[in-house]
Amino acid sequence: MKSFTLSTLIAMIGGTLIVAGLTPKSEKLPSETKHMPPDQTLIKRGEYLVGIMGCNDCHSPKTMGAQGPEPIADKLLSGYPAGRPLPTRNSEALNEWVLFNSDNTAAAGPWGISFAANLTSDATGIGNWTEEQFKRALTQGKAKGIASNRMLLPPMPWTNYRGIKDADLKAIFAYLKSTKPVANVVPAPIPPGR
Repeated sequence: MKSFTLSTLIAMIGGTLIVAGLTPKSEKLPSETKHMPPDQTLIKRGEYLVGIMGCNDCHSPKTMGAQGPEPIADKLLSGYPAGRPLPTRNSEALNEWVLFNSDNTAAAGPWGISFAANLTSDATGIGNWTEEQFKRALTQGKAKGIASNRMLLPPMPWTNYRGIKDADLKAIFAYLKSTKPVANVVPAPIPPGR
């Protein structure tokens, strides 16, 4: 039986390298396109993390359903709805209590009134944010992820995320950037006593 070298075998099969179904990097497969799709694995991981972290609990407007408040599908993660009036409140009670509106998108307490931010990919949400801004907001508690901005207000649990792994943060950011954009300018916080 005649023995063959690797170069002889490659020459014998027309110069195409075929090893366990692999093709050389320089050779495009017929199904490949010029623009590769986003990393769906990363986005799915981010969606999972957003779900188990309870982000929809505060950042998604809700409607009353059979089991209580349910997120409104076309407004997921869009924050407190702009233009929604606030109910009247007893400012004295806010020194002693923390109160939430009916869908948890606004909270009132000794800090005043805070509104859940728009986390969608729209420019009124995080559409123009960099990953560095997102990291600063989540791990350092800076509003809009800008170092010179005010601190995030309660009930945002940013202190729980100080030690979040970069890979998880990257996945969450990728998912949020992939969400349906919802234009919604969330109101600015209301200081105590107003």
